[in-house]
Amino acid sequence: MGKVSKRVASILYMKEHETLFSCPLCKESMHVTEDGHVTCGNRHSFDIAKQGYVNFMIKPATSMYSKSLFESRQEIINSGLYNPLQQTIAKHIGSEVRTILDTGCGEGSHLERIGNLLTQDIVAVGIDISKEGIQSAAKFYEQKIWCVGDLANSPYKKQSIDCILNILSPANYEEFSRLLKPKGKVIKVVPQSDYLKEIRKQAFANSEKESYSNEQTVQRFKEHFTNVLQERITYTMPLEPMLVPKLLEMTPLGWHLEEGISLTEITIDLDVLVGELSKV
Repeated sequence: MGKVSKRVASILYMKEHETLFSCPLCKESMHVTEDGHVTCGNRHSFDIAKQGYVNFMIKPATSMYSKSLFESRQEIINSGLYNPLQQTIAKHIGSEVRTILDTGCGEGSHLERIGNLLTQDIVAVGIDISKEGIQSAAKFYEQKIWCVGDLANSPYKKQSIDCILNILSPANYEEFSRLLKPKGKVIKVVPQSDYLKEIRKQAFANSEKESYSNEQTVQRFKEHFTNVLQERITYTMPLEPMLVPKLLEMTPLGWHLEEGISLTEITIDLDVLVGELSKV
């Protein structure tokens, strides 16, 4: 028997884990059919695309992120620029977690690389509002559940997730609290003051945006979760010339710069916030 198609492989994998799904329209449980439909008892149905993902959006959404941006993001992440961050996240996930949801997963490279650092088998799920990002994730990374969806109305059951990742992406703490199992954890990554400072200095020289504070974001996280741990990761890495335009394209900071900028190194400066679900 030859290798099955990407769609068939995704159907089989999603069917195996169909208890995760909840209809974004009516919140009923969902069933994955053998022919690739994710349906609920009220006959709401979402198709598994030939690329191996499901679009759970119930109304159109526009994204400022293009296919080219996600290609650049994948190349930057797979260059190893964020390896220390991914290692730190894997450490905080630990060995007990079985189900991980990456919110705002983009093209999926962080989730893929973090999963590869874990010693246990996991069910890895990624959600993003950008269809282009999820299509890219499904193209390159198999044996995962990739969903186009709105984080404010995610297609997953209450208390179905052990660990939520939220890496340099907007959060929805009400939804996080709904999705997490008891004793579940959220790992959120936010910029610190020197994050991409080489770009920031050139994009916003002599303006208020040249400096950055994450204090309000950190405080809001601490208000929603308990036993919060905050770990700062700071390092500067050399940057190959061929990666400079890729980095500028993947970050909104770089959109303000003209072509021809010269970067020989880049600083990564991030806070990793780890919090547990507050007892209700």
